[in-house]
Amino acid sequence: MASIFDKLLKAADSQFGSLVEDNNDADVVSYIDTGSYSLNAILSGDIFGGLPSNKVSAIAGDPSTGKTFFAIHIIKGFLEANPEAAVYYFESETAVTTDMLKDAGIDTSRFFIMPVGTVEEFRTQCVKILDAYLEIKPEDRPPMFMVLDSLGMLSTNKETSDIATGSDKRDMTKAPLIKGAFRVITMKLGRAKVPLLVTNHLYNVIGAYIPTKAQGGGEGLPYAASSILYFTKSKKKDKDKNIVGALITAKNPKSRLTIENREIETLIHYQKGLDRYYGLLDIAELGGLVTKNGSKYVLCGLETKFTTADGFADGVYKEPEKYFTKEVLEQINSVVKRHFKYGGEDKALAEEKVV
Repeated sequence: MASIFDKLLKAADSQFGSLVEDNNDADVVSYIDTGSYSLNAILSGDIFGGLPSNKVSAIAGDPSTGKTFFAIHIIKGFLEANPEAAVYYFESETAVTTDMLKDAGIDTSRFFIMPVGTVEEFRTQCVKILDAYLEIKPEDRPPMFMVLDSLGMLSTNKETSDIATGSDKRDMTKAPLIKGAFRVITMKLGRAKVPLLVTNHLYNVIGAYIPTKAQGGGEGLPYAASSILYFTKSKKKDKDKNIVGALITAKNPKSRLTIENREIETLIHYQKGLDRYYGLLDIAELGGLVTKNGSKYVLCGLETKFTTADGFADGVYKEPEKYFTKEVLEQINSVVKRHFKYGGEDKALAEEKVV
């Protein structure tokens, strides 16, 4: 019977059609560590996971919410984990400097900067790179990562021409161009097993009855992206009220890999950079892994020396390796899988925390 269906597949004359058990371009075969356990959790449902390695993912937020910072930090981890890999960084804001990359620990010999001003430039250059990459035998392809920073700053050929000629006609081509670009790029990314991370701006929706944020550029990216995170930022202060960092709250309004509308918190420390552990206590408390014994707290059976008055969370995050042992991380990860992954949701937890 199988031979009959094999013949039908051949009759379709599909260059990439195959039996699922042999190959499926949509399968996520690996993840890219973001550098934050909590960010990994919301993206993949696993604190040891992260950004899917063959999908379009998006980070959107107001200005100065750390979008470029996270993009560069993820790239750093990707390049360190893959010594033969390279990154193509499509940059529309002229914001990423060589010093910035070197300060972040990026190997600039494997970082290709691709200045783009229009949707058409990004689309054409991205497709040409992917087509050339796909011509290489799969076993000979080194890992590759693509970033677009940012979609919101891209213009179009029409807008550029109108500005040059002094025309003030509204550009109605941008949204269709973006949608068309992602229709083509998304399939090629999956086939090539290449991730694309897109940063974008959020805007207030004018006339909305309830204050609402939306991405710029139309529906192209929201349809194409497998995961979208909305970032908001607040100040992190120490006990002396000095501002020492930025607390980033990430919410996933769309996700094909994890339950939507979950939230996590992570920390960008001004001196230490991204805090890998920040946000794990919230997840531990969510799963009942943090309890109180008198005035002290117990984390997964390990009593800490910190009390409520001392600032329990601050104390634990000051010495994270001491408290977040391998065993504790595994217990927290079990909560993550129940709370963030489809099919693993704990209904009692969902009633308490679903937004």
